[in-house]
Amino acid sequence: MGGPGPHGRLRGSRRGAPARAHRGVGSDLLETARAREPGRRRRASRRGRRPSAPRPARRVHPVRLRLHPRRQRVERGRPVAQARPRGRRGRRGVAPVSASRSPQAASVRWREVDGPIAWREAAPAAGPVPDTGGTDTIVFLHGLGGSRTAWDAQLAALGSRWRCVAWDMPGYGASAPLPGDGPLTFARLADAVVELIDRLDAARVHLVGLSFGGMIAQHTALAHPRRIDRLVLVDTSPAFGLDGTDPVAWKRLRLDRLDRGETPADMADEVIRAVAGPGLTGAALDSQVAAMGRIPAAGLRAAVECLPHHDLRDRLHRIGAPTVVIVGELDTETPPAYARLLADAIPGARLVTVPGAGHLTPAEAPDPVNAAIRDHLLDTRRFP
Repeated sequence: MGGPGPHGRLRGSRRGAPARAHRGVGSDLLETARAREPGRRRRASRRGRRPSAPRPARRVHPVRLRLHPRRQRVERGRPVAQARPRGRRGRRGVAPVSASRSPQAASVRWREVDGPIAWREAAPAAGPVPDTGGTDTIVFLHGLGGSRTAWDAQLAALGSRWRCVAWDMPGYGASAPLPGDGPLTFARLADAVVELIDRLDAARVHLVGLSFGGMIAQHTALAHPRRIDRLVLVDTSPAFGLDGTDPVAWKRLRLDRLDRGETPADMADEVIRAVAGPGLTGAALDSQVAAMGRIPAAGLRAAVECLPHHDLRDRLHRIGAPTVVIVGELDTETPPAYARLLADAIPGARLVTVPGAGHLTPAEAPDPVNAAIRDHLLDTRRFP
């Protein structure tokens, strides 16, 4: 998730205004359907017969419920089907996501898992994850001003084929801060990603990261290459300060408001509007603002202190995971030139530019982002 650039104060932007000059990679600071209850249809009676009374609904165990996009039965205010926790570690602290407050697709089941690392999960509703010929789990990492809800559009679209997991970064949302008194570092965050993978009982995962989450994804792919199958980097950068931004001044600008007692909720609407493109409106805009509003001030402060230490320009050539880099055409926080640097430095990486999108491309333009992720994960011809 993005935020104000290093050259000025936090400011709101007019919707639809032309893109401003980019304000530095560090500026991604303060980033970051209801299920329908089908009515019972009565069949028309045959000619000459009385219409029969409707039969009472048969009770079906939710896990055994066979779901079809046109034949699902949903109880009001409950998920289509409650997911079974995977593995022994996932059996505690599991709360299904209410169909009334999530983008519920008929072929996807949702759950939320609490613990030291909390996450939201979407997976195929009708049974096991389909065999796609490889890894069946995707882990999504949100940006500096986001949360696990930042990826709802991706989980809804891809959860019918893969097990999709979106975390709350340590110190964010429902996740606890990392233990110990040491500062937050990219190395510790990469280790936390692997801890999540272990909790998912997965040997390898596909890793998708947005902005600050994309930086974490780069560090994870380098530090733990055997745990990452394919890599998707969205609206992110290979290093902080590519425009010469001074890290001390950059941090001071952002921490000053927290020092004055403002909270992420106080800044959320202003910041999200400033970094997003004109396509982020309505419910999608409200969701991103709400996500930033839920960030604890201490968690945001720790992440701001961490971000300027990101610089992998001399190591990106070691990333062995097949990679696609996605960037919004109007992203002024981590502009397309930064995405090109990433794609050129990572062997075999492809670059996808999304027209009209700003720094929050997955929320602004979910369809092209979903298509790019899906094509990348299924592209066995390009990456045998």
